[in-house]
Amino acid sequence: MSSKEHGFATRLVHAGMQADEHRSVVPPIYQTSTFAFESAEQGARCFSGESDGYIYTRIGNPTIRAFEECIAALEGGVGAIATSSGMAAVTTAFLARLRAGDHVVSTASVYGPSRVLLERHLSRYGIASSYVDTSDLDAVRAAIRPETRMVYIETPSNPMMQVTDIAAVAELARSSQAALVVDSTFASPYLQRPLELGADVVLHSVTKFINGHADVVGGVLVARDAAMRDSLRQTMILIGCCMDPHQAFLVHRGLKTLALRIDRAQVGAAEIARWLESRPEVAWVRYLGLPSHPQHELARHQMSGFGTMISFELRGGIEAGRQLMNRVKLATLAVSLGGVESLIEHPASMTHSSVSAEERLAAGITDGLVRYSVGIEDARDLIADLDQAMAGPGQ
Repeated sequence: MSSKEHGFATRLVHAGMQADEHRSVVPPIYQTSTFAFESAEQGARCFSGESDGYIYTRIGNPTIRAFEECIAALEGGVGAIATSSGMAAVTTAFLARLRAGDHVVSTASVYGPSRVLLERHLSRYGIASSYVDTSDLDAVRAAIRPETRMVYIETPSNPMMQVTDIAAVAELARSSQAALVVDSTFASPYLQRPLELGADVVLHSVTKFINGHADVVGGVLVARDAAMRDSLRQTMILIGCCMDPHQAFLVHRGLKTLALRIDRAQVGAAEIARWLESRPEVAWVRYLGLPSHPQHELARHQMSGFGTMISFELRGGIEAGRQLMNRVKLATLAVSLGGVESLIEHPASMTHSSVSAEERLAAGITDGLVRYSVGIEDARDLIADLDQAMAGPGQ
């Protein structure tokens, strides 16, 4: 039976597994910078591409390949490229596809560093970018220019939890000969597979759900066709942002429990989101599983679950946000997400502080916005923690 015929949980455990000479149950860590050739002729074949042998870890490594093959199988792509960080994956995607004179259409509330990379750095090389609410197809259509070569969307978006119709945007991009790149970090391959919906590239910060244990930084790209895969890999090799073998080992180990972790955490997230909606201190809640979410039905159609991420607006603005951050005792005040532990953060002063106040407001990122990544703890304990934090001292 091929890996495509296996269920998702089975692929999580078995995809990419290749028995080594000692029949290790898990892929060994090939902690080496370089590989010996059997002969000058075999070395020449490796460099010419006639042989699939290993040369140098920046170019390829068995431990890294095992992880890449697993992710490619989960996403339904022809191949994956593991990188040293999520931003390394983003940078690789941009540099592999864009050149001077090109234009990018991006989700307005995209991860702050992704936007800064386009606006402050790639703009110096003649690459322009526009930012729109990509959940509004008319806005996407209006933003596309003759020189648009990439539509870059984040869905669900960080931190506004906006959902973009991937299949519809893929059609718009295709009609304009632009590549559709989807940052699917907030969903993971368990809940959403953009390549199956028409995207050309899907990327993840594997630091988040894929690893799931807050102990590794990494990224990965998966391509729908071989030409795009080869372009991404060659760009990654030249930039030098390869994943380390030990990173790959840890991420691959964490990946095996992805379904179990998300299944557990999203049950708690739904309960917490409903509780937050009942609180007078909270102006609104954005959780994909709530009927009040503007794209609730699209999320139900496009994804196989509503995930573990919640954003909510405190009525007291930036001061209320700061006080909540300082009063929680169980949730950890830290950036990042997708781990077994619950994390809480204040985007205006943390993850999106590099974006101007005007641009944050235009993207809907208000001063009172709180982002909550729900972990696998008991939901009642997390609710009690939020309850005491909102009540304040002495209550």
